[in-house]
Order: sequence, then C-alpha cells, then structure tokens
Amino acid sequence: MESYESKISIKAWAEEDRPREKLNAQGRRALSDAELIAILIGSGNRDESAVELSKRILHHYDNDLNKLGKVSVNELSRFKGIGEAKAISIIAALELGRRRGETETKVADKITGSRSAWEILRRHMVDLNHEEFWILLLSRNNKVITKELISKGGLSGTVADPKIIFNVALLHQASGIILAHNHPSGNLKPSHEDISLTNKLSQAGKILDIRVLDHLIITDEGFYSFSDEGIL
Repeated sequence: MESYESKISIKAWAEEDRPREKLNAQGRRALSDAELIAILIGSGNRDESAVELSKRILHHYDNDLNKLGKVSVNELSRFKGIGEAKAISIIAALELGRRRGETETKVADKITGSRSAWEILRRHMVDLNHEEFWILLLSRNNKVITKELISKGGLSGTVADPKIIFNVALLHQASGIILAHNHPSGNLKPSHEDISLTNKLSQAGKILDIRVLDHLIITDEGFYSFSDEGIL
C-alpha cells in the first residue's frame, strides 16, 4: 500500500495549486515567492517538489529576497536539486526585478543634491558582499560626465588611492567629483578612516581646482551624505 507520507509531484496537484497554471488563471500576484521561484527552477529533487525546494531555499535566507539576491551561483548550487543553470535563472530573475525597480524612477543627468547622486550610484552599490569605491565626475554646471569604479575590496574596506581618483578626474576634465562607497554591513555611520580620507581628498581637490562636492556611504537600506551632515 502506498504510504500517505510519500511525496506528490506538482503534476499530481489540483490544477489551481500548480504554480504555472495558478499564474495563468489567477495572475502573478496570486503566487507566493516560493511558487514564483518554483516556476524558474522547473523541478525539485527526489525528495522535494519544486515548491518545497523553493520554500527551503527562502527559509534558509530568512524569507528575505534581498538576502537571496546577494548569493552566488556556487552558494545556490549547494542546495540539492539546484544546479548551475537553475541557480543562474534565480539570480538573473532577481537582478531583473532589481533593475526594474530602478528604472521606474527617472535618473537625473544633473546633480541637484545628495539624493540625485545616490539614485545614479545605488544600482552599482547595493546587494554587494564587498566594498567598492566609486566616483561621479561632474562638469562645471554639475552635469554628470561619467561614473567610475575606483576599487574593490573586502567585507570591511577597500583602498581609494587619491592619485587614481584625481588622475581619472583630470582625464575627463571634471570640475567636480562626488565620492561614494558602500558598507555591506548596513552601518551608515562613517568611520574615522572615511572622514580622514574625505578631508584629504577635499584638500587635494582645492589645489587642483576640482571640487569634492560630497561623499556618500551607501547601504541596501539608504545612504549617508557627508555634505548633508555638514562634514564636508
């Protein structure tokens, strides 16, 4: 006799409970996060359906899609039933969702304050497990010339070489720059090193007639502006 505890495949579920059919019949908003991920991966493993596997993956990351969006292909592939192709599908879908959220707000090409600078840089600096240092290069009327990645580091820091920063600024004939780096820890408070570096770059900029207009610390939840806080 078949055990009541045996696993039932998605194909054996009632049609309204199957993720694909449910989406088609009730719309995308009717599906849970796990059901949406189950559609991406298509199948589970010998012991779990795609939905059960998706629920386990989400539970591992505290049911937080932001945490799931930071994981690597190798990390996701450690789950039984998730190979490289399925891991890539999940990561690509989450990245598309993040980019969609960013494009819903038009990004200005002229800096009018710290928020407009943050809107330009945030897509590059959130969902990272390491620190990066970027600069925005501005014309005399604060229009954005370009943005440049200066350095990548580890979880707790990265090197921002003033020579490289101002060499890039001079190369693009920038009249002003905005500094930015992320804190993967989520702490928006600037460190003593952050403050010291900002002061050093501001003084160097005055000599070269390149204004250091702001320094942003960016996390997944928001940003800190040296200019807004009166430090710069």
